[in-house]
Amino acid sequence: MSVIVQDSGFVADDFDETVNGDWCVLTAETDVTTLEQYLGEPAIRVDFVSFSDGRGFTLARLLRLAGFAGRLRACGPVIADQYAMARRAGFDEVEIPDDLAARQPEAQWLARADWRAHDYQTRLRKTA
Repeated sequence: MSVIVQDSGFVADDFDETVNGDWCVLTAETDVTTLEQYLGEPAIRVDFVSFSDGRGFTLARLLRLAGFAGRLRACGPVIADQYAMARRAGFDEVEIPDDLAARQPEAQWLARADWRAHDYQTRLRKTA
């Protein structure tokens, strides 16, 4: 199984495939020149192979910049320290494996849930 992480912590998966259809699944190997074909999808899941592979964050950012307005989920071994980066890149939520949730409990994710407060770019803009 897996655990869904949102700004409010660990939540139940409320994605209803009977209403929304299946997830459109992208991987780190997805060619960024093909992203426009996914802009009309209601929901996209970006699969991460490793927490050290940042290509999924790039895909999320490029999708949002291109106008994707649907639900965007990071899936795989994304760690709690990367939650703020995932949200700033454009992900709405993160799906992590149960074993990762056991090693990094909800409190660790909630400590990073105020992802806008720790954005250095926002702090710089306030001082300029």
